[in-house]
Amino acid sequence: MRLAVFLLPLPILGKCMWTQAVFRCREFYLGFRYGRIDPAATVGKRGEQAAARLLRQQGLVIVAENEADRGGEIDLIAVDRGTRTVVFIEVKTHSTNKPGHPAERVDRSKQIQLTRAAMRYLRRKQLLGVAARFDVVAVWWPRGDPTPERIEHYESAFDAIGAHQFFS
Repeated sequence: MRLAVFLLPLPILGKCMWTQAVFRCREFYLGFRYGRIDPAATVGKRGEQAAARLLRQQGLVIVAENEADRGGEIDLIAVDRGTRTVVFIEVKTHSTNKPGHPAERVDRSKQIQLTRAAMRYLRRKQLLGVAARFDVVAVWWPRGDPTPERIEHYESAFDAIGAHQFFS
């Protein structure tokens, strides 16, 4: 009841103030429901937080963030409960006006590093028989903007690369 009263348009509020109030309420709800984005964090960290929020909205369960060992670092690890698949996610955030797609920066050497790190993670957690896939999330976040301009999620962006890695 109190929320409905708050959202009523007041005559003293201009259109801009009304839009800002709705934006703040929406951000509060999304932050509460799917995870908060820290405005003081670096662009890369904010991109990872926005990607985690998007993946939670799509029904994935985030089980680890920034999982690192000597084999490499994985930005996000999630579980797709519908297909019972472990999902290793690489997040690339683009904050400039330079041409190019953020996902293009996941080249062959990065794919080999991610595959190696994923294999080590699965071995460490005793999940070697579980299905796995590699996703890439591309985030466009212009400097100074409070929210990302665009987020794209590419499921099964690449197959495991490297000798003695995964089997199908």
